[in-house]
Amino acid sequence: MTDLTLPDIAAQAQQQTTPLDWVGMRGIALPVQFEGHRVAAMADAGVSLVDGTSRGIHMSRLYLSLERLEHEALTPLAIRRLLADFLVSHEGLSNAAYLRLSFEHLLKRPALISPLAGWKSYAVTLDAKIENEMFHVELSVRVPYSSTCPCSAALARQLIQKQFQTDFAQRNPSREEILSWLSSSQGIVATPHSQRSMAKVHVRLRDNLESLPATALIDSIEMSLGTAVQTAVKRADEQAFALANGQNLMFCEDAARRLHKSLRQLDWSTAFKLRVEHAESLHAHDAVASSQWQW
Repeated sequence: MTDLTLPDIAAQAQQQTTPLDWVGMRGIALPVQFEGHRVAAMADAGVSLVDGTSRGIHMSRLYLSLERLEHEALTPLAIRRLLADFLVSHEGLSNAAYLRLSFEHLLKRPALISPLAGWKSYAVTLDAKIENEMFHVELSVRVPYSSTCPCSAALARQLIQKQFQTDFAQRNPSREEILSWLSSSQGIVATPHSQRSMAKVHVRLRDNLESLPATALIDSIEMSLGTAVQTAVKRADEQAFALANGQNLMFCEDAARRLHKSLRQLDWSTAFKLRVEHAESLHAHDAVASSQWQW
């Protein structure tokens, strides 16, 4: 009878080889259960290879273990169990396990004034590992917002004042004339420049959390900046957005400091790093600032 045993080249013992920090797979398509919804994620999964006589790991075992995320809620505990499965399936080969999950988190956001609402997509990434029997999980989000340059606003106000002095140099205008002048392009001769900006925040979470606070982190970022980009709007919402920008004039340094202060108040975070990028409308380059705490 023909022997149908298939060879496992990776499992065959080798002469002494160099241990490897990370071996695994990147870009695995995977549906996960997050906040009551099924979302399409991309996973990177891997383990260390510390056995000096083994040629490789069992990648199929990692792939099959990922199936548990299709059926249970994505929580720190679920991720910890998954990483433990990685290590059990590589007993004697590995002492560390790693997982990265990336997906788009859809949130329905209300307009500022009107009853309209629309969906916004936020890029979310989870990085988790078990190393030396210690579990760590980190949460990253990207949040767009609007930023109006304080310098540009001051320069615009100066030009408007100069135009006012020119137009009414010979007389004292009435209240009605001033109101008419302010509502015309003749009076408002300059406007400050604004730009779509991006906050990138990376937070190390406490390892005893029952849920992943992605929405809470996004809400905290948008609240601290005050100028979240909008979805469906009416004119009243657009006016309210202009008011929010005027009341929250920000250099990139201001935005970074606001975020730093807000993130320090999160009791489920043990460390963070942040980066803000203002896609300048005046310059062809971006303005960038970053900060971190206990990283």
